[in-house]
Amino acid sequence: MGGTVTVTDGKVTAAAVLPVVMRGRLAVVAVLAGLVVLVLGVRYAGDAVPGRTDARIGEAAYGVGAPWWHVANATDFLGDPGGALLLLTAGVVGCLRARRTRAAVLLLAGPALAVGVTRLLKPLAARTINGDDNLAFPSGHTAFLTAFALALALLAAGRFGLGPTSGTVLAVAVASAAGALMGWAQVATGAHYPTDTVGGCCTALAVVPAAAWVIDRVADTRRAHAR
Repeated sequence: MGGTVTVTDGKVTAAAVLPVVMRGRLAVVAVLAGLVVLVLGVRYAGDAVPGRTDARIGEAAYGVGAPWWHVANATDFLGDPGGALLLLTAGVVGCLRARRTRAAVLLLAGPALAVGVTRLLKPLAARTINGDDNLAFPSGHTAFLTAFALALALLAAGRFGLGPTSGTVLAVAVASAAGALMGWAQVATGAHYPTDTVGGCCTALAVVPAAAWVIDRVADTRRAHAR
């Protein structure tokens, strides 16, 4: 994660965590992802049973045997406080060692905001699973891992100077893969309906680019005022 400076409009600034060339396309991705969350939230609001799509996917994924059950549980752990702390600590330490303060902030703020948004949305959607006290939509575990992976992908795209298409494809592909992995684990362990995990993944896709843009904006403004 090297590359501590970049040149934008002739000015030398700290490396952006949201590459300028990707901003327009990721804005579109974020808006579309937000719409998916909205549509699914409205569609399944107040439900306590799986929808038709959930049931079909759930039949194939739920209750897997060994060794996949252990894989699912290990993946689920990455979204728990202990597992999340391990991932975040490793990522932040790596960024700080590379003198990428903005990157460290994104790795902390992106997943935290994504999970925070899911917690705000859950009582609004009021969808439950395994009892009335277990709010299900959207999945916080899926949002966390998707957001963490997306943040890493954005940093990699900036580090290697990827173009708008290749960078966006990388970011969306990595985030979607992480979301699919955690989503499978959540369905396999019976913690969420499949559409909950789609909502969690899309929440991260909507939140992280916005968080990265704000981080760059604030950091550049403070840097300009310090001169």
